[in-house]
Amino acid sequence: MTWEDSVKAVFWIVSIGALLFLSARTLDWRGAWIFMAEFVIGGLVVMLWLAWRDPGLLKERMGGPFKKGQVLWDKVFMTLMILAWNGWLVLMALDAKRWGLSHMPEAMSAGAVLIPIGFFIVWLTFRENSFAAPVIKIQEGRGQRVISTGPYRIVRHPMYAGATLYMIGMPLLLGSWLGLLVLPLILGALPVRIFIEEAALRRGLPGYGEYAARVRYRLVPGVW
Repeated sequence: MTWEDSVKAVFWIVSIGALLFLSARTLDWRGAWIFMAEFVIGGLVVMLWLAWRDPGLLKERMGGPFKKGQVLWDKVFMTLMILAWNGWLVLMALDAKRWGLSHMPEAMSAGAVLIPIGFFIVWLTFRENSFAAPVIKIQEGRGQRVISTGPYRIVRHPMYAGATLYMIGMPLLLGSWLGLLVLPLILGALPVRIFIEEAALRRGLPGYGEYAARVRYRLVPGVW
């Protein structure tokens, strides 16, 4: 892991903490501290593992949300998702602490469990797929191929499945019913990106069509 990667990771962590605690106007927020601890530990473990086992994927993951060769619609999607993510964090902070509209302490434990489960599924995805870049593009220079092992035997987009669990856990842990209410709007954007991604893979990655025919479900086994 390079010095530049470390700086990016620290900036990402600090920015999330700042959005939460500055919006809440208090540091007295147990759920947010637990979330930050899980986020830092989970992210650090995954980054160190990638630096050890797959530095090429780490470079792709740390390269930012916009890259050369990226599908145009994916750039639009990433821009909207960054704005939505930041706004969602602010909303949950306002709801849970400033406005005091939500009270859900009984849900904290469920949220604290779902977040590391989501991290674990994402790690399983990285372990199998060295081409799991954050943007939609065909990585010809890295010899990208179809991956059908590990969690890819169950669903076609396991990283999104893990991220979904992670994001469900966030408003539960942070104590925001409004955050949970808004979440379907954010997760509703996932099918859009999945369709864009699969269209690009079918066009540019030999064998992806056959793989998609074998593995029927995109995100949730038995559902979709």
